Amino acid sequence: MIEFEIERCSRHCVVTGRELKPGEEYYTVLMDDGGQWRRLDYSIEAWQGPPDECVAWWRARIPPPSGTRKHWAPDDVMLHCFEELEGDAGRADFRYVLALLMMRRRILRLEQTERMPDGSERATFYCPKRDVSYTVPVVLPDEARLQALQEEIQRLFSGGAGRDAS
Repeated sequence: MIEFEIERCSRHCVVTGRELKPGEEYYTVLMDDGGQWRRLDYSIEAWQGPPDECVAWWRARIPPPSGTRKHWAPDDVMLHCFEELEGDAGRADFRYVLALLMMRRRILRLEQTERMPDGSERATFYCPKRDVSYTVPVVLPDEARLQALQEEIQRLFSGGAGRDAS
């Protein structure tokens, strides 16, 4: 299993630049920026609704400073982004690592892995919430790429404090 080391988010409004305070509600949008995911956080007063080109959006709350629980994006947001990546060979490693994270969070269950005639592997994950199975190429990134993927996933889907990835 791949471990994710989670750092704190920046907690600043993308429009006003103002720091978002503990306990404050805010909105997050997820954008596809030329094949790279970009997360933008908005204060309540700066929010004017999701941009037309966003992939997903959600409302969250900055946790209190004493909180150690990680606050992830809603399961449906993660699943939607995961589904949007199907067939994108350039982001296959991102999709596989995201599937592993969702398996750890019990959004997906690993059903099987199989070796293909060409030597590649693919994994089949089941989503009980949607009653759907997904087949994902097993793309193991090297250490440098894995670190970059972990940071990207954390930046996009995490909005809380602490270092716990569960």
